[in-house]
Amino acid sequence: MGTNKSGRPGGNPNIKEFGFKQKYHWDEPCSEKMTIRLPPFMKEAIKAGIIDDWQEVCRQAIAAELDKHPPEEGDNTN
Repeated sequence: MGTNKSGRPGGNPNIKEFGFKQKYHWDEPCSEKMTIRLPPFMKEAIKAGIIDDWQEVCRQAIAAELDKHPPEEGDNTN
């Protein structure tokens, strides 16, 4: 627990309003990392803020593709 100098005594009573909200439907945390190669114009567009929350856009696009391919028996990757 923190000290009086490290935050609001008693915590934030409205923490549910400001806390983390999960954006995906799977139970596992997003703890793995991958690298993707893309053309410079795509990277520039992402860095310019053209796509809001681009990481989540990528996760959802990959999840949609995986949904098209049902897992084989005994496979727990999906």
